[in-house]
Amino acid sequence: MLPRNLTLLLSVLVISFACYAIYLRSRTAMMVGEALEMIDRYYVEPVDRRTLLTSAMAGMTSSLDQHSEYIPPVSYQAFQDTIQQEFAGIGIYVDQPVEGEPVRVITPLVGSPALRAGLMPGDSILEVDREYVGDMDIRSVSERLRGPIATTVELLVQRGDEKIDVKVQRDTIQLESVIGDYRNGGNEWVYRLKQHPDIVYVRMTSFGDKTVSELRSVLGRLMPKSDVSGVVLDLRGNGGGLLNAAVDVCDMFLSSGKIVSTKTRGGVIEDEVSATAGTLVPPDLPVAILIDEHSASASEIVAAALQDHGRATIVGTRSYGKGTVQNILLLEYGRSALRLTVAKYYRPSDRNIHRGVDDTEEDVWGVSPDPGMDVKIAEEDLRQLARFWEEASYPSLKNRDLLDSQLKLVDSDQESDADTEPDASSLEESEASGDEAPAAKQTPAESAWELDAPLRTAVEAIRTANEDVPSVAA
Repeated sequence: MLPRNLTLLLSVLVISFACYAIYLRSRTAMMVGEALEMIDRYYVEPVDRRTLLTSAMAGMTSSLDQHSEYIPPVSYQAFQDTIQQEFAGIGIYVDQPVEGEPVRVITPLVGSPALRAGLMPGDSILEVDREYVGDMDIRSVSERLRGPIATTVELLVQRGDEKIDVKVQRDTIQLESVIGDYRNGGNEWVYRLKQHPDIVYVRMTSFGDKTVSELRSVLGRLMPKSDVSGVVLDLRGNGGGLLNAAVDVCDMFLSSGKIVSTKTRGGVIEDEVSATAGTLVPPDLPVAILIDEHSASASEIVAAALQDHGRATIVGTRSYGKGTVQNILLLEYGRSALRLTVAKYYRPSDRNIHRGVDDTEEDVWGVSPDPGMDVKIAEEDLRQLARFWEEASYPSLKNRDLLDSQLKLVDSDQESDADTEPDASSLEESEASGDEAPAAKQTPAESAWELDAPLRTAVEAIRTANEDVPSVAA
């Protein structure tokens, strides 16, 4: 056989195998497409093809782990805003207590255009740019509130019995992820405990694009100073975020040693990240980290790394146990995305962080407090404490009715999930009826410090660590 003919034959074989492989991969997609077509053509009621596609994608990812999901176009922008910590809007939190009724302002953000324009908690939004939105769903109203920077949006709001016209100029809204103990007279965060000014207190709400620079700015202003005797890093309620942000935070406290390792399918080590020389926080300065059952992912990386290296005392309750890495894979030219679990990460000691579906309390997962540092907040104190935290972040909430305090704050200019179940305390209130004796009223605390047993324990741990440092004769 001539060499040219042999080459041609081999090329045909390669192309044939490639086509067969493509067919095997596309056969399932063709079946899904065929099903969508049949439902669209024959189903007894008209259907929206986009809704069918979204349901199909959600069905596929539902068979994976709980952290893998399809993010449709309607949700993808809000997801991006959370990670990037900024968006263009007017800077308000909104909710919709009753479907079909006007969206309500929970609170304007500190320093936001909405606050400067005079919007107040409880205002109901009736019109946006002279378009009636009183019967629209919360997502549609949120989309109308957003727009290019420096453009003006005209609102008609209901405040009590009065209707008020408000003009707000849109701007870039920065979402804070590093906050302090309280705000001063200028509404700036103070990163020292009011009761113990020598203790630096930093509460991190997420790990986004700007978290590292925010934390570096705060610690850079306060380190080192002779009047600082310790640092409390509060990661309670922090559901995580970017892996690289967690690594960079650890590097501020560690000068050497492994921070985290990631393993892909089959337990193959994909990457190991170690600390670089030098620290932002002096190595002899005591550090305490607060965690709870809602501290997850990046929060657990930070707590585990500093615990394994003996750099911080861990106080609170056992963390959530999310030790997986998700990649965002874009679809539809960036309009939607798949968030897929692609690896698991392990703490420096190589112990597992992720809690499997069959794991029990006795199995190894998550991050547990140090011995003697397992401290819970009493159930009856949680609601009051949450109120203090919200009022510190959003001073306009201080005049809000206590009965409204179960409202969930969500992304600015975004919706609060009206279907979210009320917390245990509000359920108990709504179920107390009939011949049952009313529960004794709890005396309101005057400060968050009174309610926060884990924080008080963390301060005591820092005091003890400083007392245990041996003195050196000069």
